[in-house]
Amino acid sequence: MTLQELQKQALQLPIDKRWQLVQTLLESLKQETYSVQKKGNLSRLRGIAKSTAVSINEDIATDYVTCLTEKYK
Repeated sequence: MTLQELQKQALQLPIDKRWQLVQTLLESLKQETYSVQKKGNLSRLRGIAKSTAVSINEDIATDYVTCLTEKYK
């Protein structure tokens, strides 16, 4: 079925069925758009937490060594 045939059939539907079709199509578009945006955001954030965690662990280790060095001088 071509797009023109589908449009012609949709226009022959009663108005309540056309509104239902419009709402269904809009909901479908919202879900697909949201999933694309969500995937895009996640791919940009990949690796951020890992690098932060490493620097925090190094800072903690450095602070601990400094504390022990000062304590047992």
